[in-house]
Amino acid sequence: MAKLEDGRLTHLGRIPTTPEALRAFARTLRRDDHVVLEATGNTYAIVQVLKQHADRVVVSNPLQTRAIADAKIKTDKIDAEVLVRLLAGGWLPEVWVPDADTQALRQRVAHRIRLVRHHVRLKNRIHGVLIRNLVPGCPRADLFGQAGHKWLLETAIPQLPEHEQEIVLATLRQVEAVRAELGQLGQTLAALALQAPAVQRLMTIPGIDAITALTLVAVIGDVHRFRSPAKLVGYVGLDPRVRQSGLHTASHGRITKRGRAYARTALVESAWAAIKSPGPLRGFYQRLRTRRGPHVAAVATARKILVLTWHLLTKEQDYAFMRPSLFAKKRRTLELAAGQPARFGTRGVAYEYNLKTVRQREIALCAQAERAYTQLTHNWQPQKPQQDAGAAKGNAPPRRRSATQRGGAFIP
Repeated sequence: MAKLEDGRLTHLGRIPTTPEALRAFARTLRRDDHVVLEATGNTYAIVQVLKQHADRVVVSNPLQTRAIADAKIKTDKIDAEVLVRLLAGGWLPEVWVPDADTQALRQRVAHRIRLVRHHVRLKNRIHGVLIRNLVPGCPRADLFGQAGHKWLLETAIPQLPEHEQEIVLATLRQVEAVRAELGQLGQTLAALALQAPAVQRLMTIPGIDAITALTLVAVIGDVHRFRSPAKLVGYVGLDPRVRQSGLHTASHGRITKRGRAYARTALVESAWAAIKSPGPLRGFYQRLRTRRGPHVAAVATARKILVLTWHLLTKEQDYAFMRPSLFAKKRRTLELAAGQPARFGTRGVAYEYNLKTVRQREIALCAQAERAYTQLTHNWQPQKPQQDAGAAKGNAPPRRRSATQRGGAFIP
């Protein structure tokens, strides 16, 4: 640990990361002190202890602190000195520290993702046992459904050796335990989603369900900290890499993949779901697919959804091309997942989704919006570069040739 006061640097040694030691150090701070530390696994807990006594607690982004990451000689003593000097000079890349509610939501969402991955891993283990013992495939669509589970117990397991039977039965017990945990956690997340207007606003976008909306709200936090949608796109890591030097033309590569990977995964999955129904998002995907292929177009659609998310949250508006009956069905499904009782014999707000005429009318309106978007982009023409108004006569920069003069075709 290092201390910079009146231009004089002092090394304070190490402080154990225990609650007693951290609280003792925090009591030595003054109300006008600024503290900086690197982002680690227990950073949030340390910040909560220090910010009660210090004026400002800054969390450094180690990926952007190149002075430390690229140092030839790297020790904790040197790192502390570099961090404190960067903070004093105002050159330290800072990490946003979420509030308590956002941090709790992030932990719940991350915990659900880990449970889902573990659930899939257990299922794959059972499939692997059946494959390596040449057991014929399950005649049911879902091996872990009610009918598939019965087939597994009565037909598949008796064909296995005794030790393999023990492995499958033990794994099945773990699958049931993880499934129960997912159900309980899903009920908690559904209750939180019903209390969050931002989550329900994002659910008006096609392809986004409550879990995806919760994931985006947890990752974004306060949307007003992003001055533009491009800042949010860069924060999630869906912006392309750009390399340019001197007068050379800038080259664009793959996406940066910075930020939380599960947020990008959720957005891409939402994009694949959104392009299955008519609307401007599908028109955007189809336009890019003809030029760049389906996978690049899907990632671009995910970026479009993230830009749309920024506009909806900052302007506090619902999606203009939402389907009211579909949104009502999403909300009612969310209420049932939160544990609200079912109402039999009465027509609720989601009843209209069961009417074929209502669904067809809403789909027709979305298809009309898609045709309007397609027609708009089809008529796009390249704009000629404007001549510099301040250039003297005869010294103006050369005008760029049009697509016809270059012998090529313009593709928007």
